[in-house]
Amino acid sequence: MTPEYNDIQALGSAIKGDARGEADQILADAQARAEDIRQQAQAQADTERETILQRARQEAETLRSHAAAAAQLEAQTLKLKRREQLLERVFVAAHQQLASAPQWPDYEQIARHLVREAAKRLGADEVLVRADEGTRKVLEDDVLADLGEELGMHLRAGELLAQGTGVVLETPDEHRRYDDTLETRLTRMQDGLRAPVYHILMGETS
Repeated sequence: MTPEYNDIQALGSAIKGDARGEADQILADAQARAEDIRQQAQAQADTERETILQRARQEAETLRSHAAAAAQLEAQTLKLKRREQLLERVFVAAHQQLASAPQWPDYEQIARHLVREAAKRLGADEVLVRADEGTRKVLEDDVLADLGEELGMHLRAGELLAQGTGVVLETPDEHRRYDDTLETRLTRMQDGLRAPVYHILMGETS
């Protein structure tokens, strides 16, 4: 072989060697870049996953808090409903027992008090005293005359009450009227009595 041929062969080998080296470097660079991209993607995925998990934990905690609050509210509502049902039964029973009031030993004094209170509310010179049959028996004409003298007005018996226990006072022209039956008095007092009555029912002293 001629020297020229040998030189060509050596040059070819050198070119091939350089090309292979460059290819290997390019491949190594590509692999390194791919690894960097993979690691960055993994890090981003980890961050996003943690963010999603944190958000899920927060939402779960919020849902638990809402559920607990809803359960507490429902329990309180049920407690109040049962309390009102109990109080309603007590007041219904109390209303029913008022019809027997005229049989109480001190009922005449109670009836006198009812007349005094209602008469002062009306503030008229002449008043009709309407009462149920049982109350009328303790508020006879002489009792009304005595009360009228005490109060400085003329009291006289009116028609019997169709319902209720106690008295209803009205002016002769019926323009003014005051209901002081025991049932009406209990209804007026009922809101203020609810708390103390409930404490008594629950066995509480204060």
